[in-house]
Formats: sequence, structure tokens, C-alpha cells
Amino acid sequence: MKAIVCRELGGPETLELRDITLPPPAPNEVRIQVAAAGVNFPDTLQIAGKYQFKATPPFTPGAEVSGVITAVGAKVSAFQVGDRVATLIPIGGYAEEVNAHADGVLKLPDSFDLIEAAGFTLVYGTTIHALKQRGQLKAGETLLVLGAAGGVGLSAIQIGKLMGARVIAAASSAEKLALCKAQGADEVIDYTKESLKEAVKKLTKGQGADVIYDPVGGELAQDCFSAINWNGRYLVIGFAAGTIPEIALNRLLLKGAAALGVFWGAFVVREAKLNAENFAQLFAWHAEGKLKPFISKQYPLANAADAMNDLLARKVTGKAVLVP
Repeated sequence: MKAIVCRELGGPETLELRDITLPPPAPNEVRIQVAAAGVNFPDTLQIAGKYQFKATPPFTPGAEVSGVITAVGAKVSAFQVGDRVATLIPIGGYAEEVNAHADGVLKLPDSFDLIEAAGFTLVYGTTIHALKQRGQLKAGETLLVLGAAGGVGLSAIQIGKLMGARVIAAASSAEKLALCKAQGADEVIDYTKESLKEAVKKLTKGQGADVIYDPVGGELAQDCFSAINWNGRYLVIGFAAGTIPEIALNRLLLKGAAALGVFWGAFVVREAKLNAENFAQLFAWHAEGKLKPFISKQYPLANAADAMNDLLARKVTGKAVLVP
């Protein structure tokens, strides 16, 4: 089968399309014919050797896939050949087929398009966990979303609105902010043209945001600590800016605020029942037409390096996917 292989640690230029052999699924695994694979920021960290889970080259990157089951292991009873599914795997997603542990596989409702599903599991699973379990977002509160035109950002706008929040979206261009408004944001801020903290204070009449969803990190994080409300919650989603910010603890003290890490991968393992409840809610909202992944571009599998470069250059809005 065809797969993208990272031949050595580095940038997207280290990726190449190769023929590889996939072993039969283990007793607790299923084999999935990949319909699409999500392209995510952690993938770029993994090929550079900067992600918390290290992979040794040569390896196939990619953690998020959707597709159809073509084989099941001897101990698998919950799935059968032909099931439409989505899953997360440690590595291996940028390929025509993958083997995945059955415990981490989600059977998709009939309402889900398989291409769309490749942009759903990671971002929506992360976001509902962030806003519900970690941020304790309440109806009527103000949610500030950074990097709002990206995949996780748009999911935060959608889910924040469904949870009853007033959503302020912050992004880096008029085009991106127009997308955020179209996805339901109440207010928008272009942080390349005005001070994030001053804009948030103006929009909240000096109070600040109750919950801040930050997948960007870097210098903008410092503005967040100046733009958080009393008893506010700052959610650490990721560091797309490339630098990990240092938290000025005195700012948290003065606001009675909290900085909360969001590690959805560990949550899935440690609190599987809550994660299942989250996805039941997500699937219900999707079936009702209340949320929908925004897939901005589909790339052929062979063009994985182009997809990663576009992601790193912040040219991707919503989600990009690879289609074998």
C-alpha cells in the first residue's frame, strides 16, 4: 500500500510517498481503509522530533483518520467489516490503510460524510472536553477564542455558542474573521491591528473574558492574562506560535483565575465514560445540524508536505485533510 514516510526528523521536506507493507490487525485491532486523514499541528511537531511522544524514523505520521473497516482482529466483537468509523492512532494515519486498537475507534452515525469525519474527532473531542470538563463554561459567560479560524478555533466557536456563551473570536486577518462570524462568533478581534487585551476589555466593559481558549501560545498568552475576568479560566490547548509562554502567576492571583491544561489524549484513556458522553452529545448536535466541521482543502496523499507547509504558514482555515 501507499503511505507517507518521514525518512528523518525535520520539516515537511523529509516526507516522501512509499510502498510499505501493513501487517494483519492484531487480535484487539481493526484494519481501516482510509477515506481521509486529518492534518494537525501535532503532526508537524512529531516529524520534527518535538512532540511529547517520540517516533523514530522511518515512520508514517498522522493521528486522525476516517474510513471503512476491512478486517477485524480475533478478539474484536464491537465492529464488523463495512463499519464506517473514525479514530485516533499514535502514528500511521497518512496512508491508504491503518490498523487501530478497537477501544479507540468510533462508529460513525449515518449522517457523517467520511471526508468530514477526518476533521472531527481530534478537534471536537479536544474542544468539548476543554470547555465542559476543564473550563466549566456556563451559559451567559464570555468565551475568548484565539487562533479562531483554525480547526480547533472554529470548533470552539461552534461548541461555545451551543453551550450558551457569548463568543469573541480573535484571528490575524479580515478574511479569517469573516469566517469566524459566519461560524457564529458574536464579536471579532484582529490582533495584528489592535491590542488583544484592550479590545477584549472594551468588548466586555472592562470585565475581561470568563474562559480563554488558547491554541496559539507565544506572546498573545501574556495579553490573555491581562484580559481575563475574576474567576476566569485560561485553557492551555497548544502552542501554534512555536513558543511556550511563561505564566505570570501574580496575574492569576489578582484575578482569582486559573490556568488549566487540556490533554485530551490522556482524558480519553483515563476517563473513557466521560469521553463517550461527550461524543454522544457531539453526534447529537451534528445530527441536528447544529455543528459541522469546516474542511477548507483536500490534498492528495502524495501532497502531504504541501498540506503541512500550508498549515505551518497559517494558510489553512478550519481543517485540511489528505485523501488517499
